[in-house]
Amino acid sequence: MEGEEIGASSGGPPAPEIPAAAPQAKRNVSDKMKTSHLPLAAVVSLLLLCASCDDNRVVDEYHTLPDGKWHKDSVLTFTFPVARKTDLHNIYFNIRNDRSYEYSNLWLFVTLQVPGGELMTDTVQVTLAEPSGKWLGKGMGGIYDNRMVFRRNVYFPASGEHTLYLSHGMRPETLEGITDAGIRIEKVK
Repeated sequence: MEGEEIGASSGGPPAPEIPAAAPQAKRNVSDKMKTSHLPLAAVVSLLLLCASCDDNRVVDEYHTLPDGKWHKDSVLTFTFPVARKTDLHNIYFNIRNDRSYEYSNLWLFVTLQVPGGELMTDTVQVTLAEPSGKWLGKGMGGIYDNRMVFRRNVYFPASGEHTLYLSHGMRPETLEGITDAGIRIEKVK
């Protein structure tokens, strides 16, 4: 068997001849398969390009709350760089809630730690529903996404790594229906 050509006759009936066009047909199928991935690759590239075009973004991050429950002792931590203390920034809170959230608002305790350890604390109310009960924000599938301006045109007192701590300031120990909480900080151009 050594040196024997694959498909060589071994005494049985001769192998059927393959038409010359068959390899070409196979290549066409392969080419079609390659081009069918082209639109997907173009879409992915476009999305990556658009995401990288957000030059103003310093941080845009969410923390998902397990089972849509936020315990009073659960402090969310966001770390972000500030390149120059003279740059102006806008700060936003991003809150996602579902229909099971029982309140129309959300009180937040916000603490900013600057390089050197100094702490600045604030309390903020985020409105999530109109007085009529209609949820605010963009909704899909029973989840509502809210972006609320916390501060506009602010500067940070020092360059370097900053940390923002976020916890809820509502009466219940555990809030149900808040699925994600986050921040967005962007440079003002």
